[in-house]
Amino acid sequence: METLSKNKLSLLASYRQQKRCDEENLFVIEGPKLCLEALLSDIKIRTICATADFWDNQTSPLGGLHDAACYEASQQQLERLSNLRTPNKIWMLAERPLLGEAIPSQADIIIALDNLQDPGNLGTILRTADWFGIRHLVCSTDTVSCFNPKVVQASMGAIFRTYVNYVNLADFLKSQHERTVYGAMLGGESIYTCAVLKPAIIVIGNEGSGISPAVASAIHRSITIPNLGHTAESLNAAMAAAIICYEFSR
Repeated sequence: METLSKNKLSLLASYRQQKRCDEENLFVIEGPKLCLEALLSDIKIRTICATADFWDNQTSPLGGLHDAACYEASQQQLERLSNLRTPNKIWMLAERPLLGEAIPSQADIIIALDNLQDPGNLGTILRTADWFGIRHLVCSTDTVSCFNPKVVQASMGAIFRTYVNYVNLADFLKSQHERTVYGAMLGGESIYTCAVLKPAIIVIGNEGSGISPAVASAIHRSITIPNLGHTAESLNAAMAAAIICYEFSR
């Protein structure tokens, strides 16, 4: 087990910048739960930095599972590496899996995201999809990166069990002749009364402006969650996705 040198710390700390991660096709994973999920997945781990007490409490060497470079780091050093307000005891640098996984024809439900910008929303939607067994998400190219550190944290490990594609969303939806495309839109048919035809695609739009006109032109049926309270203007995008996924999965 090597100790984390000053030079190595400076190099690894540069991966706090999203641009650096994007250029090298890498992403950061933090915290015992997420790191364990990553080690149990097919994700290729490059580097593991953890405190001495974390290493001491492991019954088997974590690095042996992925041939990662393993370092013992102080809490102060982890603070240099971390994007979190309260750094965890373990930090990892991993290779991004290849995107573009083919969507199998038997996939009952696909979630499509149009220009979603909030990392917390995307992470929560990944977690929701994982809960309902929805393995495939398709995002417009202007949607926030699924490898954004805040997305990874909010996904609570779902990032390792779901497949995300970034495409020209309008063109993709128009090519899906065998699937019914549902769009979450104000004024649509109530999700409680509409017929759910599977295989289906559920489209969730931007937090502020909703579904773009280009994507809306590819939607077969617009749906809405009835506003029973008649007060709030709209639902949070992640909350809306969760409610619709529940109704479509029943």
